[in-house]
Amino acid sequence: MKPGIHPAYGPVVFRDSASGTAFLTRSTMTSDKTIDWEDGRTYPLVDVEISSASHPFYTGTARVLDTAGRVERFERRYGAR
Repeated sequence: MKPGIHPAYGPVVFRDSASGTAFLTRSTMTSDKTIDWEDGRTYPLVDVEISSASHPFYTGTARVLDTAGRVERFERRYGAR
């Protein structure tokens, strides 16, 4: 890798604003906000609107579409050819 052209890669805390859950991970994102983490260190804090803690697919609250009913309704309306 070429030196000096890549952004700094380090620990960052992402906090989900919908659920309040926070994740410590590594990223190239930066922020002026900081947070004191459980290990006693201070990390940059990035607030996100949605994460795996609040997304309907990951929480199990996702709706399942009835595609069979849609096909039948289409065939009733326009007739099977």
